[in-house]
Amino acid sequence: MQDIVNFIQDTFKTKEFIPLHEPKFIGNEKKYVNDCIDSTFVSSVGKYVDIFENQFAKIVGSKYAIATVNGTSALHIALLLADVQLNDEVITQPLTFIATCNAINYIGAKPVFVDVDLDTMGLSPKILSDFLEKNCELINNQCINKISRKTIKACVPMHTFGHPCKIEEIKIICDKWNISLVEDSAESLGSYYKNKHTGTFGKLGTFSFNGNKIITSGGGGVIVTDDEKIAKKAKHLTTTAKVAHPFEYVHDEIGYNYRMPNLNAALLVAQLEQLNKFVDSKRELALKYKEFFSTNKEIDFIEEPKYSKSNYWLQALLVKDEKIRNEFLKFTNKNGVMTRPIWKLMNELEMFKDAQCSSLDNAKYLEQRVINISSSVIV
Repeated sequence: MQDIVNFIQDTFKTKEFIPLHEPKFIGNEKKYVNDCIDSTFVSSVGKYVDIFENQFAKIVGSKYAIATVNGTSALHIALLLADVQLNDEVITQPLTFIATCNAINYIGAKPVFVDVDLDTMGLSPKILSDFLEKNCELINNQCINKISRKTIKACVPMHTFGHPCKIEEIKIICDKWNISLVEDSAESLGSYYKNKHTGTFGKLGTFSFNGNKIITSGGGGVIVTDDEKIAKKAKHLTTTAKVAHPFEYVHDEIGYNYRMPNLNAALLVAQLEQLNKFVDSKRELALKYKEFFSTNKEIDFIEEPKYSKSNYWLQALLVKDEKIRNEFLKFTNKNGVMTRPIWKLMNELEMFKDAQCSSLDNAKYLEQRVINISSSVIV
């Protein structure tokens, strides 16, 4: 495995520690942040929040974008706007970051786990359809789980490492069963499925700008939608449900202090200016990895799925078995190249061990074999 370490060091032109993914601030970040500081509008009111929302909506092709403090809060509000309520159920994939399930549980809803496809690592439309046909029925135009007798209100697929799942097919199934489609696009800014940007297929989509994402504001998230009523409600809920007034403080429902600060938005506006360059760099890095691993019989480089253009947020490998995975992780990390396994399946965590699941053969297979390797933008 020394040859792999050598290749990564040569690619990133350093013998020093190589992180999995580090942010790049190579544009107007300091200029815009300083302008924000000089304006004294550093909290949730300021021009950069509006600029960011307008620019982001144009980039992904949605009518509206509502900025939030992080991706988890964006998903939480999106689920509320999809009418997910206490004791409802939400279908999602077990192979995801914990934030997906946390947002579901903030409402008091319960996740139901359906397996992923091997080629996308995202929710499988075929397995989803089979699960619904076997376990659910439509009563008064609501999808009722015959096992739990609870209503399945929403479905949250996640575009793993920036690789789009078969989201168009998933939407068709959700529409048939009257289930709201809420996309967890936290990792897939700059990714497209059939020439349409991720996050724009469902009623709502959400993105994250955490420090390790393709663009970052340290934290940050956003909700996208084409529905004007939903967009207005999202902005209202994320600004503590305050009724607009020049000086009085009146709140008409339970709201959330989820609005993105102007300071973070200033950083994001500058980062958005670099997005195309960042995606191009990641796709070039993917080609290098693909070529390097093409002759390795125990390791496959994971490429973008059919009909997709991936941002390759995190570069990923599929190794032959769990033993090789563990040896790879131990050797690379010991030698200054940060690598990590994919997430532990959500249904294996203590909080979700009693959740209803489809068969999860694909998710388990990937959990034992997927490795993320150095993925930073090279500039």
